[in-house]
Amino acid sequence: MTATTSAAPARQLDVRQVFQWLSYLQYPALLVGLAYAARPLFNGMEGMLDAYNSALLYAGVGIGMASLQDPTKTQNKVSRKVWEDPRKGRFMLWLIALQTLVPIVLGLLGAALADSTALSQLSLGLVAFGLGMIGLLKTAIEMREHHRLDKQVGKQEHGVSEAGA
Repeated sequence: MTATTSAAPARQLDVRQVFQWLSYLQYPALLVGLAYAARPLFNGMEGMLDAYNSALLYAGVGIGMASLQDPTKTQNKVSRKVWEDPRKGRFMLWLIALQTLVPIVLGLLGAALADSTALSQLSLGLVAFGLGMIGLLKTAIEMREHHRLDKQVGKQEHGVSEAGA
């Protein structure tokens, strides 16, 4: 009976892994956003505001999908170095927070003050982009918590002192 219960969790799909896989949808969404951003360059800048609105919407969705990644893992060496260093991590969190707040504030002001539909739509695209950045900011906070070396040393020393007691 114990063999059956121990084999059951091995067959279950790990939810964290499913979200990790879903986070890879960020790349197609960002590519579509990039295509919309480049489109006016090939059309003589015709429909620029609509194209940039779509680019911001897709970029916001793509960045929001990036927030589904596993915060216990880093993407590359640069990311690991940033999140392990408390000062660099704090600076990066402030930078992401600023990149989150500015589009939301500008988008809300633009939506309230815009006198044309195209500018109003572009403003809503900025808000959508900022909302996607909120998810990224939350993931960045979690990554900083998981990877800070100064906090990990304290946990290891605390675990050793408990084991010795």
